[in-house]
Amino acid sequence: MGYIVGMTRTIVVGAGMTGLSTAWYLQEYGHDVEVLERIDVAAGSSWGNAGWLAPGKTIPLSNSSLWAYGPTALFDKHAALDVPVRVDPKLWRFVANFMAHATDRAWDKTMAGLTKADLAALDAFDELEAGGVQAKSHEGPFIIGFENEKQAGGFLKEVEGAIRHGQEVPFHQIGLEEARELAPILTEKVGAIYKMGGQRFIEPGPYCQAIADSIVERGGTITTGVEVVEVQSTRKPAVKLATGDWLSADNVVIATGAWMPKLARDLGVTTMIQAGRGYSFSVETDEPVKCPVYLPDPKIACTPYQGRFRVAGTMEFRGPDEPFQPGRVASMIHSTKPFFRGVDWEDRQDEWVGSRPVTPDGLPLVGATKVPNVYTNGGHGMWGIILGPLSGKMLAKQIETGEVDETIEPFDPLRGPFGGI
Repeated sequence: MGYIVGMTRTIVVGAGMTGLSTAWYLQEYGHDVEVLERIDVAAGSSWGNAGWLAPGKTIPLSNSSLWAYGPTALFDKHAALDVPVRVDPKLWRFVANFMAHATDRAWDKTMAGLTKADLAALDAFDELEAGGVQAKSHEGPFIIGFENEKQAGGFLKEVEGAIRHGQEVPFHQIGLEEARELAPILTEKVGAIYKMGGQRFIEPGPYCQAIADSIVERGGTITTGVEVVEVQSTRKPAVKLATGDWLSADNVVIATGAWMPKLARDLGVTTMIQAGRGYSFSVETDEPVKCPVYLPDPKIACTPYQGRFRVAGTMEFRGPDEPFQPGRVASMIHSTKPFFRGVDWEDRQDEWVGSRPVTPDGLPLVGATKVPNVYTNGGHGMWGIILGPLSGKMLAKQIETGEVDETIEPFDPLRGPFGGI
């Protein structure tokens, strides 16, 4: 764990998309980087997600429809939103603040905060790939399916909101026959279909591994199987490992996703982070699906993945280390089966749960903590894959120059426990 004398040494804690991207972009400024990871590359929420790079859908999670949907979801075992009914003051405090942002006014405020990052997000992937990362992002389109036109209302309102805030989201309605040219999996139960352009997708785990490989090829270090239990900074930042050893650096970046509060709370980062756990698995299909498919009503996001079809969904508010809940997979199948044909639902592979770091206001935590030369990059909720590289790029710029780019100004980690309402 030595480093090159004379170079700026930066330790990044966490080897998910945000941490790896931060390390890669710091290397662009000549930093000697070491990434410390408790488990393995992409072991958290970066591995099994849908891999969507969809600026048009990178929008606030909390919206006014939750007031009608949320209470019924508590008692519907198949609902996409799952909040365990139990005595858990911390969880219910988060839920209360999450719901406080479920207004049109709060949605617009958060969307305004996300838009500059959304518009710049895909360029960061182009830079990674041009800079030697041996991975590829794939152009869409995305097929969006509903049982009927009435169900499309909420989705259309969200897209119109993104457009109103300055995004270009090309989409139009198509028929089932045209949709089946890209997604032959769709059944006749899909009665209203939209085709969305301008979006991309990746295989997230392999993509993260490719960034890690590039970091190592450029002289950086990825150390897995080491847990950081404390971060301090007086004259110089240092991290304490579970072994009791301390490592010092010129800068430290905490990019540990849903586990961030353990390290960052004492550094002035008091915005609440709740694990919003998502589940996924892959299945075999009779005919290959050529592009992502989204079912907004059951909130199921699907993507071609290594010759199979990855099915992802749910927002489960539990602790990040709680066990895998098989009932969530059963609920996903129950909700999805009527809309898909030619799927062997018993041949499931890669069953997975990942803890996405959700903040009450839906904005990430990217920037400086209250102690010198210690930074955070996380709290992106469902959008860590698409916004990870851009967040890493802009945080690297801040660390190197001291300048906070306008794209991440709304992501101030010191904005308070509830993210501001």
